[in-house]
Amino acid sequence: MDYAKSAPREVRALIRAEKITGHTSGMCDGYAQANLAVLPAEYAYDFLLFTQRNPKSCPVLEVSDRGSRSLKKIAPGADIARDIPRYRIYKNGVPEGEYTDVSKFWREDFVSFLIGCSFSFESELIAGDIPVRHIEEGKNVPMYITNIDCESAGIFHGKMVVSMRPLLPELAVRAVTLTAAMPRVHGAPVHIGDPESIGIGDIARPDFGDPVTIKQGETPVFWACGVTPQSVIMSAKPSIAITHAPGHMLITDIKNVLLK
Repeated sequence: MDYAKSAPREVRALIRAEKITGHTSGMCDGYAQANLAVLPAEYAYDFLLFTQRNPKSCPVLEVSDRGSRSLKKIAPGADIARDIPRYRIYKNGVPEGEYTDVSKFWREDFVSFLIGCSFSFESELIAGDIPVRHIEEGKNVPMYITNIDCESAGIFHGKMVVSMRPLLPELAVRAVTLTAAMPRVHGAPVHIGDPESIGIGDIARPDFGDPVTIKQGETPVFWACGVTPQSVIMSAKPSIAITHAPGHMLITDIKNVLLK
């Protein structure tokens, strides 16, 4: 079913009921989507400092109260532990499993970070007659771990993750202008062109998400990605962390225009 015109609350209700468990690309046109990183409070300051030092990859939309599964600004009434289609749990930096509900794992010392997502600007690209290939092909966006170092903070360090959308050069210029106006959902691209120069050896084999068709004359355009915290969590190895599964976001009640 196409949920592009659905309201965020309606889609979150379907996700909570586990009637939607797939990726959220293309859902709820015009509304911001958010990545998730949940950490014990002992790591929260270091991670908040990490997000401030790496705003391109980790633009924070909201931070929860300690132990709370609710949000006050971007999605009132949402349940952080149930309203994302699929979650990942990491223990000591190692993925332990994926779940559609993480209520049973919740702890009173958890702090949740909601981070802007590039899915948010895709409706702006489409409205500007700029094609978004993974939406056209019904896939998750391709994401890659790069050789670009994030600025470390406390225990947190690691490589930037990027998402990729192939575009004709003239459309890439327009995409830069459109997305630069939305810094809270990653803003302008971090790289255009040769994937190998940022450490991507095989563009057809993303680290997360799905490969997409790159047509003749198109060039890959790379944006900083909110999966970067997962790369960092694997490097830093905190005792436990909960994240979204790549491409499976929290759909917020905030309009994209408010993030410009």
